[in-house]
Amino acid sequence: MELPYAVYILKCANGKYYTGYTTNITNRLVAHRKGEVCYTKDKLPVELVYLSLFANKQKAYAFERYLKSGSGIAFRNKRFLWL
Repeated sequence: MELPYAVYILKCANGKYYTGYTTNITNRLVAHRKGEVCYTKDKLPVELVYLSLFANKQKAYAFERYLKSGSGIAFRNKRFLWL
């Protein structure tokens, strides 16, 4: 089964986190690392710290939106990041 939709979390050089959604994780990571993404271009280097793949676009997008919410950030910090 192919899982084409990805939700990912990057740790930036300044210690902040970036949560994103993509249909091509390889190309998206290259774009981040080359400084082609506005939010992360001045926070390089970035490190992939979490990746979740989905078969359903709506579920992936909903999960990304949740991770960007207040309770989603708390969930992210407790379950995905080992600070």
